[in-house]
Amino acid sequence: MRCKTALSLLGLFSIGGILLAQPTQDEPQKRSIADQVVWMVGDEPILLSDIEYQKLILRSEGQGIEGDLDCIIPERIAIQKLFLNQAKIDSIEANETQVNRMVEMWIQNAISQLGSKEKLEEYFNKKISQIREEQAVQMRNEEIVRAMQQKIAQGIQVSPSEISIFYKSIPKDSLPFIPKTVEVEIIALQPQIPLTEIDRVKSVLRSYADDINEGKREFSTIARLYSEDKRTALQGGEYGFVGKVSLDPTFATAVFNLSDKTRVSPIIKTDEGYHIAQLIEKRGDLVNFRHILVRPVVDEAALSAATKRMDSIAQLIEEGKLAFDQAAALYSEDKNTYNNGGLMINSSNESDFAGSSSFRYEDLPQDIAKIAHELKVGQVSKPFTMRTEKGLEQVAIIRLKEEHPEHIANMNTDFRTIKEMALAKKRSKVIDEWIRTKQKATHIYINEAYRNCTFQYPGWVHEEQ
Repeated sequence: MRCKTALSLLGLFSIGGILLAQPTQDEPQKRSIADQVVWMVGDEPILLSDIEYQKLILRSEGQGIEGDLDCIIPERIAIQKLFLNQAKIDSIEANETQVNRMVEMWIQNAISQLGSKEKLEEYFNKKISQIREEQAVQMRNEEIVRAMQQKIAQGIQVSPSEISIFYKSIPKDSLPFIPKTVEVEIIALQPQIPLTEIDRVKSVLRSYADDINEGKREFSTIARLYSEDKRTALQGGEYGFVGKVSLDPTFATAVFNLSDKTRVSPIIKTDEGYHIAQLIEKRGDLVNFRHILVRPVVDEAALSAATKRMDSIAQLIEEGKLAFDQAAALYSEDKNTYNNGGLMINSSNESDFAGSSSFRYEDLPQDIAKIAHELKVGQVSKPFTMRTEKGLEQVAIIRLKEEHPEHIANMNTDFRTIKEMALAKKRSKVIDEWIRTKQKATHIYINEAYRNCTFQYPGWVHEEQ
């Protein structure tokens, strides 16, 4: 049953000592939506403004949810508050570096979806600083809830018999479809950059720094025009609040030592290239800054030399004089794989195979995917040029180690997948039981306009209401 519209609240009532009133005919709309508390979970209120803001968020993200949002959203918030109340007792906090990174990613994505910062402000009818702060609260709470759920479900395991019982309980037409995946090994070499090219890059950055320090040009303008960091260039080089652990150690030391917001840092070298930075703001262990990245250009002579060297390595492997994993340990300059015999690990957060050595072709970097697609199992590729995730040019060879055809999940080949499914179900059951127990033990008040909702957890409406 649909709940009554949130705008139909009537009368005068008191919740937790807070006196609330809906304006009468004699008192026009003096009180805003934000003044109207419609739920209380323990000592925590849920406001109409909370519900309306969440509707805007869902719509801005294009999420379609079946059912009545005036019922679904407040219940979601109420569940969150149960976890947050317990987290306070257990002293669980969020990682602020992670929170700020997620906020900046969300802001940039929202701007991309809506077209501009101004349109984002217009959509929410708030300044970007207010939107950022509210999203920080939202994402901080989400991180705390995740941590609390992990604590509740920690130690939960599934035995082989439980996995087997779970597998047999799944209808055959409901077993997950496992797409075709491959395992890929790689050896990569970084072409030598001549000193003349490094000097050129440093000279360019020094000229930018001089213009900024002398007030001739704005840092943000130069960043938009010339920075090779695509993620930040359109925002004038602004990186967003981060902690030291999120940055290259050398870069972190340089930006955290900045104190004058009008001056530019010395040139900083990282694996991505060469940078200059400017302080925007410090907040405790977090810093926000602008930066300009310029990468040295790899010339044809350097690429040719690296390709020739790689060709020799590939020939040794083809002749059986050197195993691929040995060659990776000896020669590869890919920091992510040379200690793993060259075997690539799927690090995509959006992949079902994250953390494993299995990749769908679309999970692989594009330069690697198009080469791997042409190989047979065990075959080593010719040397090719590729760009790393940091935008650097490398010369590489790859070997297709394994190919797993698409299939319906089964216990023989997909035990890990089925185990994770069984474990997730068991953890979900534990968390569900925790929520129902907390509902009974927590003082909850729901305005009568919401009591006829069909809730996921019916125990919100206590008899005393």
